[in-house]
Amino acid sequence: MNIAVQIEPAGALSDVDYRWDPDTDILTATLRNGAKGKGMSGSVELAGSDGSWVVLDVEAGRIHGVEVAVWPDVRKVATLTPPAEPQTATIVVPSRHSQPEVAAVEVDTSLIAEADQAERTIHFKLGVKRPARAIRFARDLLLELDERDRIAGLWLLNVPPFPEDE
Repeated sequence: MNIAVQIEPAGALSDVDYRWDPDTDILTATLRNGAKGKGMSGSVELAGSDGSWVVLDVEAGRIHGVEVAVWPDVRKVATLTPPAEPQTATIVVPSRHSQPEVAAVEVDTSLIAEADQAERTIHFKLGVKRPARAIRFARDLLLELDERDRIAGLWLLNVPPFPEDE
């Protein structure tokens, strides 16, 4: 897993709007405040070896949303506690100097998902297990970064329940 990001001081944290698509099981988390800054606009697609997909929507170099397009098998655990006291910061996805016009990046990795029993807290682990620290970049979204500021995980907090058959 080799998606390196940059950390910048955060202003006010954005609220997150979650939306389930009941026909496709796609979960989308969108930050309410528009992204401000310079940098890549497009997507960072994290593709699991099992065919799962998590997409980071990037606007003006900032993560503006998360979409779980194809779910990996979700392992339910009795309790799933997000990291205590994560650092609050803005996550910047820099443009590649060699390909600044590229608006989509795809990374193949192992992708593991865990959820609490109610599936209100979901944790995605990316790549090999390694020490990581949590960064809160929106009210209900945390990104885990390793010692080289590469993405190691993602937390979705306060996820609404999947809609019942309508």
